[in-house]
Amino acid sequence: MKTLLYNIDIQAPVSKVFDTMLNRDTYKQWTSEFNPTSDFKGGWNKGDKIYFTSTNETGKCEGMIAQIAEHIPNEYISIRHYGILDNDIEITEGPAVAGWAGALENYTFKENGGITTVDIAVDTNDEYVAYFDKTWPKALKRLKEICE
Repeated sequence: MKTLLYNIDIQAPVSKVFDTMLNRDTYKQWTSEFNPTSDFKGGWNKGDKIYFTSTNETGKCEGMIAQIAEHIPNEYISIRHYGILDNDIEITEGPAVAGWAGALENYTFKENGGITTVDIAVDTNDEYVAYFDKTWPKALKRLKEICE
């Protein structure tokens, strides 16, 4: 597994950027770059179970199952992925998840002079590197547009 790094500077207070990333309505907007039907179910508090969902071309709900490993408001969020959702069926073991279970997605927020820097570290397999390298910058640009 590789860890990919992305970042962006946003001219907005850290509290606004943090809230915009996690608020369900605005989350759906910036993550639409990954999938137009992107959504989540669950909470963002430490220990919470959370589903990152979308609808595929056949109308089936699919996504990732994760736990919030850490939540420090306006500073840091860590998400530990451990399963997939396939048509509302949770799969947490076996070949479908063996190669990436335990992958982390970490968000760090720092404000300096009214500019918030968002640093993202994402664990992934080789097969998703090109996709993430193309899509994460678009998603962060969309987040910046919403915040500013």
